[in-house]
Amino acid sequence: MPLALLALAIGAFGIGTTEFVIMGLLPEVASDYGVSIPTAGFLVTGYALGVMFGAPLMTVLGTKVPRKRMLMLLMGLFIVGNLLSALAPAFSVMLIGRVVASLAHGAFFGIGSVVAADLVAPHKKAGAIAMMFTGLTVANVVGVPLGTLIGQSAGWRVTFAVVAALGVVGLAGVAKLVPDVPKPEGVRLRHEMAAFKNIQVLLAMAMTVLGFGGVFAAITYIAPMMTHVAGFADGSVTWLLVLFGLGMVGGNIVGGKFADRALMPMLYVSLGALAVVLALFTLTAHDKIASAVTVFLIGALGFATVPPLQKRVLDHAHGAPTLASAVNIGAFNLGNALSAWLGGVVIGAGFGYTAPNWVGAVLAAAALLLAVLSAALERREGTPAAGSTPAEQRTAAVHH
Repeated sequence: MPLALLALAIGAFGIGTTEFVIMGLLPEVASDYGVSIPTAGFLVTGYALGVMFGAPLMTVLGTKVPRKRMLMLLMGLFIVGNLLSALAPAFSVMLIGRVVASLAHGAFFGIGSVVAADLVAPHKKAGAIAMMFTGLTVANVVGVPLGTLIGQSAGWRVTFAVVAALGVVGLAGVAKLVPDVPKPEGVRLRHEMAAFKNIQVLLAMAMTVLGFGGVFAAITYIAPMMTHVAGFADGSVTWLLVLFGLGMVGGNIVGGKFADRALMPMLYVSLGALAVVLALFTLTAHDKIASAVTVFLIGALGFATVPPLQKRVLDHAHGAPTLASAVNIGAFNLGNALSAWLGGVVIGAGFGYTAPNWVGAVLAAAALLLAVLSAALERREGTPAAGSTPAEQRTAAVHH
């Protein structure tokens, strides 16, 4: 794997830390600003919506700029947003800071996915994408727990100041290690938009929204769920987030490996198992050991879907992949926003802190149904599903 992938992973590490660290600090932030837990959840929703809208906007702007320079500009925006969050005198200002930081997220991963895929041979593309996303998953093992610990001991503002410093390291990594890639020639917005006429691209994005939304329905409220329901001490949230992060790392590696071999079967297994585990979380959340195991499995199964879904979008939008790739990152965060909001709704309605798990289970099951529909449509068209197994490809060829 090229060394440039390490630079992309470093940037992903900083972005992943700021995205997920807020989960473990919701009670502290809510207390500091005098707002409720569901209201503090808008810091998750706002960030996710910023990614969703910022991804296409920043990517379109990036078509006029060489990719390396655009990645550096995005890291700069990320730094400014986190500094604003760290210094925010009011909840509304912190929300603005979160949105500013989020504008860099989608385009960084979208452009980064294309750069990563272009750096390796065709049969290693999903693995290269997974390598970049390793920074995001490792952030959940190191960055997020450490940030949570710092926030609980020294104050959450210190956490966001440290995250801004991580952004500086990411910026330096991109500047040093990513090769100078000229801006894409002949790229027109209408060419990039044409990818969204492909039903398979839209279905993959819908799977992204629902599948990863299922993960965030539960994980957004992990701090109050584990402390109020499972009976963990506040300090235990840190190592629970480590478990979640370890699951993400393992799931990302497995997902990247099998996405290059059997993409659709990988999606069937991961989405189906995710729906079951999220449903069971309503029961296992009442036991410390069982809840810890479940948190790990949610991370593993949720992130096992990331490389195959990102690769599927790139496969079907091969003529204009940059915008589609970035929008799919936005789709991950649309799922985050939707599920964080729905989770807050069911908690606010009095159904308890485990209720978001049911929301997540339904979302993951819906994503599985879309995966089955997507493959069925391709079989009807007589073409093998992107990333299907050799046996499936031979079958499709015979039908064709």
